[in-house]
Amino acid sequence: MSSTKVRVRFAPSPTGFLHVGGARTALFNWLFARHSGGRFILRIEDTDRERSKPEYEEAILRDMKWLGLDWDEGPEKGGDKGPYLQTQRGDLYRRELEKLMSAWPRIEKPSRLPAKFIVIRASAPSSAKPKEKKK
Repeated sequence: MSSTKVRVRFAPSPTGFLHVGGARTALFNWLFARHSGGRFILRIEDTDRERSKPEYEEAILRDMKWLGLDWDEGPEKGGDKGPYLQTQRGDLYRRELEKLMSAWPRIEKPSRLPAKFIVIRASAPSSAKPKEKKK
């Protein structure tokens, strides 16, 4: 059996209140983490800047606490894999992207796309054109 600890995540979007489907998912992940001696991570998926509201985030945290679903890492608790607001993870993703770009010279940033997009030229056999069938 692997010695890797289980890490499960619940990532609600603060574009509204916690609904029953989200609570169910959080409960199942929380139960699995607690049963297996793992960690339950809460990360707020606040990337919809137009609809995300601080009051919804506060309500989600309050409702999770009311349900008894405590988290091991996340908002109000921190942790070594943060930040736990998705919009604050940009620097982390940029660093990893720079590592990829320096490791893989075949990654390009085409001039017709904004710099934040990357196109990776596939070199896997599955990306090759299919061979024509012999008649």
